Amino acid sequence: MADSCPNIRLYGAARYHKTRYYMEFMDGKSVPYVFRDVEAHEEYAQELRALYKNVKLNFPTLMVGEKRLRNPSEKEVRKWIAPRLAKSNMVL
Repeated sequence: MADSCPNIRLYGAARYHKTRYYMEFMDGKSVPYVFRDVEAHEEYAQELRALYKNVKLNFPTLMVGEKRLRNPSEKEVRKWIAPRLAKSNMVL
């Protein structure tokens, strides 16, 4: 899902359960985000590597604006996404 709330990006691989967990969580709450499959697109893999000093594919990684969340808990996801949604008159 992507659209009205830019700057929420999920880096991961569609075949991994943790990536799917975040996708299902955000889809279920109608949270707009951009999914970047690092296995299917080398450019997304390079973007993800650039986020970490170790240049590894540390996924799933959720970017909320400039905040990097590596394998966050649901509580952390809510904490960082809710204010962005409020700016767009959306509720989590």
